Amino acid sequence: MSENKHTIFYVYDALCGWCYGFSPVINEFYENHKDDFNFRVLSGGMVTGDRIGPISEVASYIKEGHINIQDRTGIKFGEPFLQKLFNESNEIYTSVPAGMALALFRTQQPENELAFATRMQNAIYYEGMPPADWNTYGKCASEFGLNANEFAEKMQNAKLLELTQQEFKVVANWGIKGFPTVLLQKGEKAYVMSRGYSSADEMEATLDKILLEIEKQ
Repeated sequence: MSENKHTIFYVYDALCGWCYGFSPVINEFYENHKDDFNFRVLSGGMVTGDRIGPISEVASYIKEGHINIQDRTGIKFGEPFLQKLFNESNEIYTSVPAGMALALFRTQQPENELAFATRMQNAIYYEGMPPADWNTYGKCASEFGLNANEFAEKMQNAKLLELTQQEFKVVANWGIKGFPTVLLQKGEKAYVMSRGYSSADEMEATLDKILLEIEKQ
């Protein structure tokens, strides 16, 4: 990461449906500005602690929410995921393994962490892969040239869990309660670029306003 560039923080959660819908926008934004800014992806820990449970416990909420997400963003939820949703599967819904996977992947290919975060969301929400299964993330990592079994084994590490929980705490301490959130950091100051879903045009317009404000300082 260049110390001379401002940093864009994309704060997301692998189980956040709106983040899934936002993924084409943030990837387009990254491609347009990857030479201008440092980019970091942080996991927010949306489904942790007593929120962890079978998908059946949140199925009614997601059934309604995924329609709104599709209508607003144009993204599609895959049939394998929808089948589990409408059958009210007992598959465990948790953000922790995906957070651990991103933390581990970052140590190996930090330049690809946005692509990996996107791949995990596609695995869960399009391909219907189980979010609590280590092998889900091993398969995702294998598409970046890493060994699937080794990656899944490395995830099962107490120190990695602690590191991931610290990342969740950092996000909470920043006062971020909703996802996606995009911040631009200049020195000690952070500017909110997006809180919730924004279109590509809205992102560009907000960036222009923030950069103009920075120039005036």
